[in-house]
Amino acid sequence: MSRISGLSSPFMLGFDEIERVLDRVSKAATDGYPPYNIERIRRTEQTPDVIRITLAVAGFSQDELDITLEENQLVIRGRQADDEEREYLHRGIAARQFQRSFVLAEGIEIGEAELKNGLLSINLIRPEPERIVRKIDISSSSE
Repeated sequence: MSRISGLSSPFMLGFDEIERVLDRVSKAATDGYPPYNIERIRRTEQTPDVIRITLAVAGFSQDELDITLEENQLVIRGRQADDEEREYLHRGIAARQFQRSFVLAEGIEIGEAELKNGLLSINLIRPEPERIVRKIDISSSSE
């Protein structure tokens, strides 16, 4: 069965990459761990628009977390090692690993990342885009 895309309109040329990104995002959205918030911090006279991603990473130390930018994807990984020296009578808190990815739009810059009280916050800065108007010359051909 062929799939019909909303981006297959003849007026939407060159958007095939966006379609691939949407497919990738929809597949990654099924995992719910760790929970996260995304909020917008409005621009002020001194600061640009900021998008803040906050992940609940209780139990992870700074050394067990890794934040990378891979092409246009922000990837946050957490890796906890089992402590073999401990003997648990009940283990309700498992040492687990996670990977959470966010696809970023062109021009988004990574700001600061902070781990505080079990919450990892990453600021993404959206600079004001420059409006570019370019005149296209028309050539004529004489036949």
